[in-house]
Amino acid sequence: MALIKSKGLITCLRSPRFLNQYHTRTLCSLPDPAITNELDNQVLVEGKAWSRTAILNRPSVLDCLSIAMGARLQKLYTSWENNPDIGFVAMKGSGRAFCAGGHIVTLYHMINAGKMEDCKEFFRTLYTYIYILGTYLKPHVALLNGITMGGGAGVSIPGMFRVATDKTVFATPETLIGFHPDAGASFFLSHLPGHLGEYLGLTGEKLNGAEMISCGLATHYAHSSKLALIEEQLGRLDTDDPSVIETSLEKYSDLVYLDNISVLHRIEILDKCFSHDTVEEIIDSLESETSKTNDAWCISTLRRLKEASPLGLKVSLKSIREGRFQTLDQCLIREYRMSLQGISNQISRDFCEGVRARMVDKDLAPKVSSAYVICLLDKWGSNIANIAFKNPI
Repeated sequence: MALIKSKGLITCLRSPRFLNQYHTRTLCSLPDPAITNELDNQVLVEGKAWSRTAILNRPSVLDCLSIAMGARLQKLYTSWENNPDIGFVAMKGSGRAFCAGGHIVTLYHMINAGKMEDCKEFFRTLYTYIYILGTYLKPHVALLNGITMGGGAGVSIPGMFRVATDKTVFATPETLIGFHPDAGASFFLSHLPGHLGEYLGLTGEKLNGAEMISCGLATHYAHSSKLALIEEQLGRLDTDDPSVIETSLEKYSDLVYLDNISVLHRIEILDKCFSHDTVEEIIDSLESETSKTNDAWCISTLRRLKEASPLGLKVSLKSIREGRFQTLDQCLIREYRMSLQGISNQISRDFCEGVRARMVDKDLAPKVSSAYVICLLDKWGSNIANIAFKNPI
């Protein structure tokens, strides 16, 4: 998924519209050395003879991404790319996660405190790093051991190699909090086989490591007990040749066997239901299949869709469909606009309500936009899903 290096995304994200005062507001320039060291510790570095490994180091919050982490990753990866003594780069998590995504509870509190510039900086920093990774000139190995969700997928899947394990849990669950799969998700979800991307993006359902490699989200699969051997082998390599790195990864790779209940065994019915143009038609198709077969998968999928934000579903479906015809940088620019609209509370409060209900108060009762109201707006010719694609305020 690597793209030819271009200035497209960087130029757009650094224009006044997107990066107001960006160059004067970066956490990497904090003057207090103690604070700087603490922030730097959120991303640790392991140096080998011919490689560097970035370690996401916030295990207490499942390695969720902060502004400081995005800024440090940008700085490190740019430096490593320009260093002729470094052949390739790797990334891993700490604790039981690779990365569970962006730290949305912090984002929620920033929104409620009116710190919208800090919110914008969070998305700018993260998306710019993802673009750097997607266009990286050196091989990149992501060790996806543990929870890999949302932004965690965004900071790994655009790289060259992704190693999944028996402990990997992948998902893009943003519709459940009134948001949309972002951090480049509209690009990589839209390129999955058939309409699997729509299914994952709308329902937020999980995949395991075997399913990730089977559908192409991962490039290699190894049992977690072999990770130490893989890291030791990579550490001994003196190369920048992707084929040499791939051979090393294959040395410890395992065959995968899908569970009988895997969604990948249901691609035919999945494609039939999720190929429709609208969320309403997708739901109608699933309900029709359920009435005819009483199929457990259809029932479960319907339940997931009805738990999600109706607006989030509409926006996410449109985003993934757009992503099929866009490059990674185009997807990131569009997702940046969508994300700022989504947190602005001007279209709806679904994001804040979703985070409050699921992550803060945990009452699991978000007061999201009414599906009936959204349908009325559509019929009146004011498709609310399109509003999210406008430029940020």
